[in-house]
Parts: sequence; C-alpha cells; structure tokens
Amino acid sequence: MNILKIAFKEFIGMFIDDGALALFSLLLVLGVGLAVKSGLIGPTAGAVLLVAGCLVVLAESVTRAARRKFKR
Repeated sequence: MNILKIAFKEFIGMFIDDGALALFSLLLVLGVGLAVKSGLIGPTAGAVLLVAGCLVVLAESVTRAARRKFKR
C-alpha cells in the first residue's frame, strides 16, 4: 500500500513540479486543435506546429530549470 502512495505522489509530482510546462503544453494543444478544427490551418500544418511548439516549450522549461539550479 505504501508503494502505491509513493507512485501516486511521483505521478502527480510530474505535473505539479513544473506547472508552466504543463500549462503551456495544454494551451498549445488547445490552440492548435482549435485552429485545425476551425479550418484555419490544415492537419499537416497543425502537426508541424504541435511538434515545433512542444520543442520550444520543452526548451524553455529546461532553460528555466537550469537557471534556477545554477543560480544557487
């Protein structure tokens, strides 16, 4: 039972540890999804935007974490 608590805390910690990463990822998916669904962009362009956006969001998150770590 204790192992389940630890696993649950670790799982939740993945999303809470960097709230900006989770928020920006959700906003990116929402924005691209709405743009594709409304016909503003095609599915291929949406896929490219989604991949590029995820890479940008991840790079920003890693950069922010590195600054925090080396600032100490």
